[in-house]
Amino acid sequence: MITATSPRLDPAIIRQKLSLSQEKLSSLLKVSSKTVNRAEKQHLPLKDADAQARLAKLDEIVTLGLMVYTLDGLKEFLTTPLPVFDLPKATLRERYTALDLMQIGDFDRVISALAADFEGLGF
Repeated sequence: MITATSPRLDPAIIRQKLSLSQEKLSSLLKVSSKTVNRAEKQHLPLKDADAQARLAKLDEIVTLGLMVYTLDGLKEFLTTPLPVFDLPKATLRERYTALDLMQIGDFDRVISALAADFEGLGF
């Protein structure tokens, strides 16, 4: 079993690679900022299984994203509104970013877009 103390699921490393604040990471994981701070400082795994699953999805996004892009390119991918991230009934004024989708828990669409870019089928 992989825990947050594993280098791959270290919240601090994942947060740094995604250029997120502790507050933003806590929001994505649906835990308190204190929980993220404690996990990072004490190198403790997240106790909440759902938060662990979301952290694993973020790790997958980092891993795949760095196979496709540089670190700066991944940051741009995460913050640039793209048509592939449009929600149903979205208008041109309502473009969404990968971070927007991650905020609502739709990690899989972000992973799918990165996989398409990796395979050369990107949008």
